[in-house]
Amino acid sequence: MKLNLLAVNVGNTHTQLGAFVDDALDDVTTVPHGDDDACATSFNRLSELILGRPEAMCVIGSVQPETAKQIAAHAKGTWQNNIYRIDEDLPIAIGRQLDPEAIVGEDRLLNAAAAYDTLKQACTIVDAGTAVTVDFVDGAGTYHGGAILPGTHLMLDALADHTALIPKVTWGRPAEPIGHNTVEAVRSGLFHGLRGAVRELVEGFAEMTGIYPAVVATGGDADMLFRDYPLIERIVPDLTLQGIAVTARSVLSGNDTQADTE
Repeated sequence: MKLNLLAVNVGNTHTQLGAFVDDALDDVTTVPHGDDDACATSFNRLSELILGRPEAMCVIGSVQPETAKQIAAHAKGTWQNNIYRIDEDLPIAIGRQLDPEAIVGEDRLLNAAAAYDTLKQACTIVDAGTAVTVDFVDGAGTYHGGAILPGTHLMLDALADHTALIPKVTWGRPAEPIGHNTVEAVRSGLFHGLRGAVRELVEGFAEMTGIYPAVVATGGDADMLFRDYPLIERIVPDLTLQGIAVTARSVLSGNDTQADTE
């Protein structure tokens, strides 16, 4: 059965929508939170690509429950009963080895599911968005968790808000490691600091597990941070949408069990 899916990824600051037509990701759009008209227009346009096809479904993954509820309410009139929420209706197709009380964002698990589904080997997933997450999946496809850092814009806001002389800096790649003015010094610190943190974590994962993982990056700042960085094997901007598709395929095929262990 070929997948016909409208995948909706509600992040911390943006909503990403993708139309999978006959298993292929045909169209992707990203809308900032707060622009309800643009979100509704994009949702309706992509819905038209999917509706009427076999087993058509709309699946919503979210780290912002209220925004997801609004999108689901808008979708109800169009999709009727073919709307599903990740984890509420569809279990994410990834095994987990976490502390019993652990609560993990859906985006991290979806990214892990998509990366492992593609690579079929141990991997580290770096999601460079509002926060930067660096997560490890072992060779059997079990998600172990990882690390969370503030993202570039959170760091820029913190520096501007909590220092006397550092201005609000717009994010961009530094011209060189040595910043000859405050703006370039801030950009250099964030750029090289985040790249260095990711390398340190990847090497730490490898030392801890005895496996050097393939490294995949996603998120709005992934290209800016990791373009031409040898540590990163590939940058996949739509990785979370691909994770929603992996989960939908797993459920449609009947392989929707999770291998959770403590």
